[in-house]
Amino acid sequence: MDFTKIFVGGEWREGRGGLTDSIDPADGSLVARRGVASVDDVDDAVAAGLQASADPEWRNMLPHQRARILARIGDAIEADVEAISALQTADTGKTRAETRALALSAAGTFRYFAAALETMDETLTSPRGSYLTMSVHEPIGVVGAITPWNSPIASDAQKIAPALAAGNAVVLKPAEWTSLVSLHLARLVEQQGLPRGLLSVLPGPGSVIGDAIVRHRGVGKILFTGGTTTGRRIAAVAAEKLMPVSLELGGKSPTIVLEDADMDQAIAGILFGIFSSSGQSCIAGSRLFVDRSIYDAFVPRLVERAAALRIGPGTSTETQVAPLVSTIHRDQVAAHVERALAAGATLLCGGEAPSGPEFDQGAYYRPTILAGVPNDAVICQEEIFGPVLVVLPFDGEEDLVAQANDTVFGLAAGIWSRDFPRAYRLARRLEAGTVWVNTYKQFSISTPFGGWKESGLGVEKGRDGIRAHMRQKSIYLGLDSHPLPWA
Repeated sequence: MDFTKIFVGGEWREGRGGLTDSIDPADGSLVARRGVASVDDVDDAVAAGLQASADPEWRNMLPHQRARILARIGDAIEADVEAISALQTADTGKTRAETRALALSAAGTFRYFAAALETMDETLTSPRGSYLTMSVHEPIGVVGAITPWNSPIASDAQKIAPALAAGNAVVLKPAEWTSLVSLHLARLVEQQGLPRGLLSVLPGPGSVIGDAIVRHRGVGKILFTGGTTTGRRIAAVAAEKLMPVSLELGGKSPTIVLEDADMDQAIAGILFGIFSSSGQSCIAGSRLFVDRSIYDAFVPRLVERAAALRIGPGTSTETQVAPLVSTIHRDQVAAHVERALAAGATLLCGGEAPSGPEFDQGAYYRPTILAGVPNDAVICQEEIFGPVLVVLPFDGEEDLVAQANDTVFGLAAGIWSRDFPRAYRLARRLEAGTVWVNTYKQFSISTPFGGWKESGLGVEKGRDGIRAHMRQKSIYLGLDSHPLPWA
């Protein structure tokens, strides 16, 4: 498709923000020239969304009829999974296995919310007088969705599907680095019969396009996944507008190995939790706490396995660690590591870009493990968003809980132990929105997801995900034929 066009209110047209390049992070080659939106495009998209969401064709469409459209979109994504996977790998550098899984996840998300919409009921509340009372839910109108570059189509679907299911229009601002697959998704959505104007896709810089969407008076809710600093700014604007928001922000998630853990299982899970997606994941298990009694036996085995991970382009079936999204981001990750080493950290493996002609033009960085720093060190407190793990010992459960919770973030955590009662007790003490036990980075669209503390506000996914995009209204139907006594 022609990526120089953007999708504004159901119309493919040139973005008024000009053109920019999409670069393959594996080799620095040009993937496509793509269009960029302007603030005027935001105005047009919101105006079209307001009109489309108020149109009886959509507003009065019965839930099961909207569900059919969502289900068709899910089927279309699955049918096109190989093309989507190839496009996303070229745009983000991710492995084909991962981008294929993300596309299938997006398909499942649309199908799940179609099913949830089919079975969603309103509520008759208990009357306290001579009247019938009910609680009903109605669309907000236009929802603004701002998604990250690390999992474009899955994040897009996670925001678009429940918002459409609720009867809203959606203005999507995909990440500037990885907007091709979002435009491709818009084409698929359009082909499945979604009424014109209910979806717009506006690529462009967050500081311009994202900010314009957040501040627009016609936008009734914002869904955002990204950094905590940007999330704070969005929350401030939302407070001025008295607008609801859902913010999925940063993380510095602890992974915990108790002394009774299955070492091989724990090592495999830890490597996947931090080095899959090249560490570019908000829930990456980037702080590893190991019981001191097994620390000296466990860490060398972990380091040996990490150093053996296969680095290469996302198009290779052998690749485990693909390039980062850009050389700019790779250099930022490297700078974090260099500062930690200068501050006294010990390098156990990695800490550099791989060398060789197959890597020279790409944004590669070796899986890196650091040790020898306290939990309050900068490297343990700041989100790096790359393949960098810090290992720390702990002495007893109280020491562990104090260190694990000593962070401004609270997105996720992992526990490795054969003792499930103990693991459950520990999971309840951790300040995190999601805790995995003897697994990591597993997701279900049916299970709510959100962050604590500075990792976010609100939750996404789950059956209540549709209600989160609606406004609640109470209706009283008087049953008494006599006038109110007071009058």
